[in-house]
Amino acid sequence: MAVRTGAQRLAEDPGLVPDGRLGLITNFTGALPDLTPTPVALRAAGLPLTALFGPEHGLRGTAQAGESEGEGVDPDTGLPVFDTYRRKGRELDDLFSGVDVLLFDIQDIGTRFYTYIWTMYDSQQAAARLGLPFVVLDRPNPLGGVRVEGPMLQPGFESFVGRAPIPLRHGLTVGELARQLGPATVVELEGWSRTATGTGMPWVPPSPNMPTPDTALVYPGTGLFEGTNLSEGRGTTRPFETIGAPYVDDRLVRALRSCELPGVMFRRTWFEPVFSKYAGQPVPGVQLHVVDRDAFEPVRTALVMLRVLNELYPDDFGLLPSLDKLWGSDSLRKTLEAGDDPLELLPTATTPAGWTRPGVLLYEGKAG
Repeated sequence: MAVRTGAQRLAEDPGLVPDGRLGLITNFTGALPDLTPTPVALRAAGLPLTALFGPEHGLRGTAQAGESEGEGVDPDTGLPVFDTYRRKGRELDDLFSGVDVLLFDIQDIGTRFYTYIWTMYDSQQAAARLGLPFVVLDRPNPLGGVRVEGPMLQPGFESFVGRAPIPLRHGLTVGELARQLGPATVVELEGWSRTATGTGMPWVPPSPNMPTPDTALVYPGTGLFEGTNLSEGRGTTRPFETIGAPYVDDRLVRALRSCELPGVMFRRTWFEPVFSKYAGQPVPGVQLHVVDRDAFEPVRTALVMLRVLNELYPDDFGLLPSLDKLWGSDSLRKTLEAGDDPLELLPTATTPAGWTRPGVLLYEGKAG
C-alpha cells in the first residue's frame, strides 16, 4: 500500500478538520506524495485556508540555519505568509489570532534537536492558550518508528533545540509526538510501517543542510559536532557525513576503523567549506559511509568519534557551550572534559527511562 500522508487524506476529505478559517504551519516539505504543495492541494479541495506560517529556514527554504525568510505572500496561493521563527508567548498568540483552526504539515527527521518539532510544540501551546483546535497532518519518520537512541532531555536544559524531555532519536511521527506533548488532533498516515527506514515518498530536503536521507540518518549523532570546534560539514555537499578540523591527521581514520562500529565505514577526506566553520580553508577529516542502515547506531557512533578525538588531540579538541543544549544536559561535556568514556552515558535499556511512547502502535509494524 502506498503511503498516504495526512495532508493527502485531508485534500481528499475536507471534513477531517473542523470548520472555520484555517491557518497552516508549513514549508516546502509540506507536499503531497505527487509533490503538489499542501497549500495548493487544500485550496483546490475547497478548504478555507486563509494564512500560512513558516518556520526556521522559511516557507521556501532559502534561509540558512538560525535564519528565516520573514513575511510576505505565497506566490502559489496568494496567501499571506507569517514568520513564526523566534516568536513565542504573546507574540505567537497574536500571530495566530486571525484563524479559527491551526494545521501543521512539515516533514520532521526524527531527531530532538531538529527545530521543526519545537515550532509545532510552541504553536500547539499557543493554540491551547487561544482555544483553537490544533491539527497535525501526519508524516512518516524517515528514521523509522522502532529504534530510540540517546538520553532524555534533562530539566534546566530546555531550548529551541529541545523544549520537552524526549530522547535524541525519538522514534515517533510528528503526529504521535504532538499527542504526547499536548492537545492535538491527528489526521493519520496510511500505508506506513514503523519498521520502514524512509518515507516511502520522494525526498524533499527538509532544510538546506539536510540534502539526502543519508544525512538524516547520521544526524542524530553527528549533529552533536555543532557543539565542538570541528566542522560538521556545513558548507559542503555532504554535511553531517563529513567531519573535520585543521588539527586532524591520518590517525583519526585509523583509530575509528579499529573501533569496528556496526554499519559504518570511515574514509579519510579533505574538504573546504564555503561557509560556517573553517570557511575557505582546506580541512582534513573523515567521511562516514553507512553500509547497513539497520545495524548503524548514529548516537553511539558519534560518541565513539568524540572519545577518539578527545584522546588523540587533547590540546586541540574543543567543546562549545551549545553542546549542552544539543545533548540535553551537561553530562556529555563534563564526561569529555574529565577524559571519561561517553558511551557510559547511553541508556542501558532500549528505551530510556521516562519515555513511554504512547500510541506507537498507531501504524502497522512492530513497535520498539
